[in-house]
Amino acid sequence: MPGARMALAGGAVLVAVLGAGLAVYGTGPTGGNTARGPLPCAEAAAGVARVAPRARGEVAALQVVETPRPAPVLTFKGPDGADTTLADLRGRVLLVNLWATWCTPCKAEMPALDRLQAEMGGPDFTVVAINVDTRNLDKPPHWLKENGIGRLAYYSDPGGRVLPAIQKDTGSLGLPTTMLVDSRGCTLGVMKGPADWGSADGKNLIAAALGRG
Repeated sequence: MPGARMALAGGAVLVAVLGAGLAVYGTGPTGGNTARGPLPCAEAAAGVARVAPRARGEVAALQVVETPRPAPVLTFKGPDGADTTLADLRGRVLLVNLWATWCTPCKAEMPALDRLQAEMGGPDFTVVAINVDTRNLDKPPHWLKENGIGRLAYYSDPGGRVLPAIQKDTGSLGLPTTMLVDSRGCTLGVMKGPADWGSADGKNLIAAALGRG
């Protein structure tokens, strides 16, 4: 019996030690770490802090994230018709916009996106406007040309995969939906609905994401 009591006591100590270890380990995420190391977008917190006060005026509806997270994995068609991903565009701040020719608010904001690309697009920033039409696929590029939208590269998702992925990630139910993604591929904010991206407010927001001004 004494031996059994000693074994039970030893087991209780072992459980207590393991429990304490688990309790300590469980505090990892609050400190920005997980079992696999730092959170993938922990460094993007500085970008969130810069962007948040610039979400005003014409872009006041931008929902700045509380905790930066990796942008969803998206595969779509690039300007050359080949498959591309957001990861392929990493290294630049991205304004990822979903639009369709059947979406009137989408078409209304395209000139502003085109102006933004003309004025700020370059090696550090680009607008990625992804058309999500799945029928009459010649219509979107024709509409862009007809309306003088010439600075935006043409990205498309005729397979209909991108829209549900963005809706799941952002909780957005309609179009247009726009994500602001930093150069590491981390989402900084989401706009559910149209905005005047070419306005001074829009450009100031992008400048903040770029760490300028």
